[in-house]
Amino acid sequence: MRLTRVLLQKRQPLIKFLGKRHTPKQVDHTPHAHPASPTHELPESFASYRTRAQQHGPLGAAQTAQPYGAIGGRPGRALGPVEPKKGEYWDRNELPKRFHRTRWTAAEMEALESGGASMFG
Repeated sequence: MRLTRVLLQKRQPLIKFLGKRHTPKQVDHTPHAHPASPTHELPESFASYRTRAQQHGPLGAAQTAQPYGAIGGRPGRALGPVEPKKGEYWDRNELPKRFHRTRWTAAEMEALESGGASMFG
């Protein structure tokens, strides 16, 4: 206990600050381009920025017409008929019977619901 008290009394911070803290009297809040910007200029408006921006693909013209993008903003049937190509399947149950999903047994469901504890009890 005394050793801790002695160590704490002689402790000096490793960081030395110069002078008192103060806030500058004037701060420039005008917008400016980022130093690493490829064009070194600000966009005219947010809308013009969005037409050129990319986020998992272009956000451009499709974004202005529909609030949720070209695909997510419309129902699926509005995209037109979609059929798989020959030899392609949408679901495993369209394949021959041997490739179908197997049904869960009651024992497997019980093991999942109990976190596996029912298998050893």
